[in-house]
Amino acid sequence: MSSVLVTGGSGYLGTRLLAALLRRGVAVRTTVRSLEREAEVRRAVRRGGADDAGLEVLGADLSSDEGWPSAAAGCEEVYHVATPMVRPDSPEGPVLLARDGTLRVLRAARDAGVRRVVMTSSFAVVGYSPKAVRDYTEADWTDPDVPGLAPYPRSKTIAERAAWHFVRGQGGGMELVAVNPTLILGPTLTTQARSTLRLVVAMLDGTMQTAPRQRFGVADVRDVADLHIRAMVAPEAAGERFLALADGPTITYLQLAQILRDRLGPLAARAPTEEAPGDELPDMVIHNDRAKRMLGRTPRPAEITIAETGESLRDLGLLRQG
Repeated sequence: MSSVLVTGGSGYLGTRLLAALLRRGVAVRTTVRSLEREAEVRRAVRRGGADDAGLEVLGADLSSDEGWPSAAAGCEEVYHVATPMVRPDSPEGPVLLARDGTLRVLRAARDAGVRRVVMTSSFAVVGYSPKAVRDYTEADWTDPDVPGLAPYPRSKTIAERAAWHFVRGQGGGMELVAVNPTLILGPTLTTQARSTLRLVVAMLDGTMQTAPRQRFGVADVRDVADLHIRAMVAPEAAGERFLALADGPTITYLQLAQILRDRLGPLAARAPTEEAPGDELPDMVIHNDRAKRMLGRTPRPAEITIAETGESLRDLGLLRQG
């Protein structure tokens, strides 16, 4: 029986995590919303240099209790990577689905006697509230009730809060770790440009003619997957949160576009050269010291991650021609 469960195995991060675990010889079980995606998942992990013979694929949806007890049965470790993708009918829909889906996975894990859950959270849970000095560590939390907060950071914040509350009150000794990545980029194993990859596609194919005015951190998808694995095995990681991002300063979308131009030449000729109007962006510092100190993780430079993202999209034929 599989000793490791990865939820959301068909996604950008999920496929990277599956491939990394399988390369280590770990027998892995993963969940997908529809078993029609099983062949796609297996191709992705093989593309990542892994043998999919040790992979078991099950169907389970975060919107339903069905499937989660059997998915967790016999597992000692759970990586909860899955994120709800359904478009709900009400403003509270994303919040309820993210929170309730996370609790479904945690209940199933607890009932199966799982030792530790490593949960994929987000920087959106850390740094989306007004702050006089934009300097962020794992001690910071987004206020889900701040006026005008978008559904994504609100839902992710409430889901992570609910996870900590559940494990402390009803976890039965099960351990929890949260990994909070900034903007995830890097080479993809999927054959679709999903999630944050769409931003790079829009830059490279000329769809994005003006760069949004925003500052952020970049995390390499390979580093984020590795950080999950390190967080699972390090005894001192229990009960901790870890910000995941590259070393160095945060960047803007315009700087990201310039890196693409500098590194990729003609491939990035249509990347934006102008930024949306607005006030000057204040400095923003995001600290990754805890991950480096406790988990021994040295991340890739953001410039390498950004360049290899564009090359990956080109090699997989995900860029519009002409």
